[in-house]
Amino acid sequence: MKAAVLDNYGDTPKYKQFPTPQPSPSETVMEVKAAALKNFDKFVASGKAYVRYSSLPAVVGSDAVGVLADGTRVYAQTKGAFAEKALIDKNKFIILPDELDWYSAAALPNAVMGAGLALKRRALIKPEDVVLINGGTGVTGKMAIQLAKYYGAEKIFVSGFVEKLEAEKQELGIDALISTREPDEVFLEKLGQLNAASPITIVLDYLWGHPAELILRFLMGSDGKFLEQFTRFIQIGSMAGDEIKLSANTLRSSKVSIVGAGVGSHSAEDYGYFNQELLPEVFQLVAEGKIKINTETGDLKDIASLWNKPANGKRLVVKI
Repeated sequence: MKAAVLDNYGDTPKYKQFPTPQPSPSETVMEVKAAALKNFDKFVASGKAYVRYSSLPAVVGSDAVGVLADGTRVYAQTKGAFAEKALIDKNKFIILPDELDWYSAAALPNAVMGAGLALKRRALIKPEDVVLINGGTGVTGKMAIQLAKYYGAEKIFVSGFVEKLEAEKQELGIDALISTREPDEVFLEKLGQLNAASPITIVLDYLWGHPAELILRFLMGSDGKFLEQFTRFIQIGSMAGDEIKLSANTLRSSKVSIVGAGVGSHSAEDYGYFNQELLPEVFQLVAEGKIKINTETGDLKDIASLWNKPANGKRLVVKI
């Protein structure tokens, strides 16, 4: 079969022949139709991740959508997604709605993990919550905006390089945008105005670094203005830096709780909820046109050039 094959850690995968996998009694073969190219896949291929391939050469990719032998359309996790055939656990797959296209289906799981699971299992979102999404301009951030609205958030604010969201503001359901390109004092003033009218109860942070530092400084009242509302600050990504300055005394004196949302922080129960309830629900929402995800496609044969293609606000999906 044809596949995207990694010969050595740190290499760019190559499009070439690879032996067709043979299923064990607990596995079945999926004819792969599409797979999203994720940062996680690149991280594993770099050799720097906690996850390693059992041997090299190996087929890259960790999840895909495709067809079973009986024609059932499914999404499943697998250890070799970027190939014409992949092995999946015969008891662990999600059946896709007939109306859902392959590319949206492939793109959704990673975005829903970083948005929906964070909102439901870490932020514990409720209909009256006011949500600030710091870094809500990418695929996962836009998913968080739409899901927060779907879950009944009273207001949704977005911070970051938000100029690119102006055209989509109304469609996505954004109530206000705050640019992190503004001087710090301007950013903090605008944040204060929004919070005065609608106290922020949830922050989803995809940036960390200086933008998160500013938001936490405001929420913790480090300027002497202590806020009354309790705020759940959910840390998900670090596109703006991996470290911040945070005063222990200020944290102890505030009404802010900081919680991480990532692979190591979620429980087996969380993942069960994700696979059995959350992801199937979002698959259906997208199939019905109630939520959207922006995708860009490329062919498996072009994996070498696709591998390092810069992100452009759309999820890159490889057609198999």
